[in-house]
Amino acid sequence: MWWWSDYGPAPWLHYGPIIMIVLMAGGGLMMYFMMRGHRSKWRGDSALQILKERFARGEIDKAEYEERRRMLDA
Repeated sequence: MWWWSDYGPAPWLHYGPIIMIVLMAGGGLMMYFMMRGHRSKWRGDSALQILKERFARGEIDKAEYEERRRMLDA
């Protein structure tokens, strides 16, 4: 007698937990794909890339470039 009709609760009430799980999984996947593209920015440039840029700008000479590159490769 708690319902307005004798049919019991509305059938869509049973889908609530399923909808919550789907929404949470969708939100998690969306965050994963959004954050995946930004990993390289968090890591920063590699040491070798910075060394190449400094050599290209003329901040270091060839001998210093070769020496530091050998140290990075070791």
